Amino acid sequence: MKQSDKIGLGTAAIGRPQYINIKQKSDEEVSLEAFKQKGIYLLNKAYAQGVRYFDTAPGYGFAEKLLIDWTANKNDDEIEIATKWGYTYVANFDPNAKTHEVKEHSLQKLNEQWIQSKRLLPYLSTYQIHSATLETGVLDNEEVLQRLFELKNKHGILIGITSTGSDQLSTIKKALDVEINGSQIFDVFQVTYNIFDQSLASIIDKLSKQKKRTVIKEALANGRVFPNENYPNYSKAYKRLNDLSEKYQTGVDAIALRFCMDSIPVYKVLSGASNEQHLIDNLKVSDFELEKSDVLDLKKLSIDPKLYWNERKKLGWS
Repeated sequence: MKQSDKIGLGTAAIGRPQYINIKQKSDEEVSLEAFKQKGIYLLNKAYAQGVRYFDTAPGYGFAEKLLIDWTANKNDDEIEIATKWGYTYVANFDPNAKTHEVKEHSLQKLNEQWIQSKRLLPYLSTYQIHSATLETGVLDNEEVLQRLFELKNKHGILIGITSTGSDQLSTIKKALDVEINGSQIFDVFQVTYNIFDQSLASIIDKLSKQKKRTVIKEALANGRVFPNENYPNYSKAYKRLNDLSEKYQTGVDAIALRFCMDSIPVYKVLSGASNEQHLIDNLKVSDFELEKSDVLDLKKLSIDPKLYWNERKKLGWS
């Protein structure tokens, strides 16, 4: 068995039926119980293929509970789970819900969600602020920071943030300066990075020098790396990705994921696969490396982060 050591599985797509994404294919409607069983099936498939890093959150429907139940039957100290706090899933699995999640970075919410999240121990390695931003003030909240520091020391876990938005670099820089008792509190940075938004590259050396773990999310740009007539502005990118897909005899998804691994130093790149075929296609990323010239060509496809995130805001739940 080949160890897919740099690929992790993000569980948003298996914990709730809707996610902010461009659907490539309509999934057949199934019951909630069947949806759960499908999620367990995918976790087992990922594990069988060597995936040992799993990312989840209370905001991902029942994904976190799914992992709690799944790991109860495991005895493998290579399994590593990262979860988050700060979002509450409120759609109740209704595809027509007007609100799917509610964000709250309070001490009360942290303590409330920790009650379930701690059940992931001993596999829980990383506890993150879900979608930290300067606007919520969470990085200045002394009560929250002290509580995270307490959990870090008591349970021997890493503390991190996930970042989002066109100003995510400012959030990362702010987090790097946060100290408790003279020590940096944040060890892990889960950041959006892909062929379109490459802003992380400007700060990656600083993260690496400080030995921070960098985890990449949204490597497929919420589906925008796949040819789509609604995005004529990406026609050049689609042609280049298609050419590379033919050159390396793999899918566009694997090319996009591999770019994240070959262009910057990363700890993990998250697959957001929602079914077995997506997972198999994503894991082909371990079969090859991009040539330096191809990495350089893909770097030329980056766009202004503000344009990228304005475009992302227009994507719906599907």
